Amino acid sequence: MSLIGKFASVGSATMASRILGFAREALIAAAIGVGPVTDAFYAAFRFPNLFRRLFAEGAFNTAFIPLFAKEMEGGGVEAARRFGEDVLAVLMTVLLALSALAMLFMPFLVATVIAPGFSDTPEKFDLTVVMTRIMFPYLFCMSLVAMFSGILNAMRHYFLAALVPTLLNVILIGVLLAALYWRFDPRQTGVWLAWGVFVSGLAQLFFLVQGARQAGYSMRVRRPHLTPGVKRLLVLMAPALLTGGIMQINLLVGQIIASSQDNAIGLLNFADRINQLPLGVIGIAVGVVLLPELSRALKAGDQADAQHLQNRSMEFALGLTLPAAVGLMVMPAPIVAVLYERGQFTAIDTAMTAAALAAFASGLPAYVLTKVFQPAFFAREDMRTPMWFSLVTVVVNIAASLLLFPIYGHVAIAAATALSAWVNVLLLAITLWQRGDFRPSPVTLRRVAFMLLASAMMGAVVWALLASLHQFVGHELLIVRILAVGIIVGLGAIIYFGVALLTGGIDRAELTRVRRRGR
Repeated sequence: MSLIGKFASVGSATMASRILGFAREALIAAAIGVGPVTDAFYAAFRFPNLFRRLFAEGAFNTAFIPLFAKEMEGGGVEAARRFGEDVLAVLMTVLLALSALAMLFMPFLVATVIAPGFSDTPEKFDLTVVMTRIMFPYLFCMSLVAMFSGILNAMRHYFLAALVPTLLNVILIGVLLAALYWRFDPRQTGVWLAWGVFVSGLAQLFFLVQGARQAGYSMRVRRPHLTPGVKRLLVLMAPALLTGGIMQINLLVGQIIASSQDNAIGLLNFADRINQLPLGVIGIAVGVVLLPELSRALKAGDQADAQHLQNRSMEFALGLTLPAAVGLMVMPAPIVAVLYERGQFTAIDTAMTAAALAAFASGLPAYVLTKVFQPAFFAREDMRTPMWFSLVTVVVNIAASLLLFPIYGHVAIAAATALSAWVNVLLLAITLWQRGDFRPSPVTLRRVAFMLLASAMMGAVVWALLASLHQFVGHELLIVRILAVGIIVGLGAIIYFGVALLTGGIDRAELTRVRRRGR
């Protein structure tokens, strides 16, 4: 399977998860709207999710996958199995200790880290503590899920690992439908959602363990020992704790600052959910596939293949991200209204969410380019350079958030997150260029230029259509709004892909090959 084909395989599974995520968010908006329960749920969920992104998906996978891939290349399945069992024993021990401590000191954590602004509202504070305690074991499950996903990805089994996250949305959608049917009050709905998160972690772990067994890779649980391989993993993980989870750190900083504004956390999460669709589908696909492929190429000493992989990844990432960013910045309000504006979610909530969405979207290409550039460091076992860049971007994010929040409120949090992402990308790109580890080819640069042209033309057409169809876009009937927004998005896509294909911004030969394989 070609590199683009692998991206498409992972992206299609992730797309299913993101679409279900939209359904989940729409149901949350209808069931509990924007209010204290929504703020408490998202604040509680963000904390174990932060640790999952930092520790499991971020630091752990960026260090584990290159080492596991090298064990597979050098010693075969048995050597990789021994390494995996050693890592599993240490990982489970650390996670159990961390979970026990966090649940014990949860009130302190909520008051100091998760949502300090909730201290003035005792009911919201107590609900956040309850929800976080229920959901925190999700971290244990998802850390093991990240490990088994890394194993499957290193063995070039990408689809299942990308598909199992849909279980979270499927289970939460079931909880929300039950809550709407039986007319639960918002607080009861929030607590049931927390239990749904915990159950989804168990379900995802179960299916990935079974998938690894079917792929011929099963592991035993043994006593933890700090073997040389595990020590090397821990050394690589230390700087990657910041590097892999920089976006999550920025979001947590934003949450802490936003907790002082009523409903800000809920508004930011509704906006970020839409922004996460292109970011998740494209960014995750690139990140999941590129790191093991690049590690193999560098292990074999094939520098030409490494350059090819990065160039194609950059083209794929920007080819879909640039038009998505322009579209979300040009028409955020109609998109938010179609997705969320019903039940407890009002027109005012739509306007406030749309402003945050436009700010988030301005950084969308930077978020995805990070997934292209960081693997070039990780595959060479250089975790420290991205770590220092991550520290710089955290400082930028905090400074911009504190400076702009008194003026722009919750929108400042989204804008600061986007700004810090662009700072991170520039530092990564300049360093790779100076080292000679990656320099975009003339073909790639030409294609990116034509992608920018196509995106600009698409944005102009969408802007004109919004002005001419405003009575339908803002119609009181939902079906009319959906049709109007759908027509505008469809015409915008036709303009973008038409111009990109005519100018050569998108590789027509590769697109034809992928379509033939799909058939």
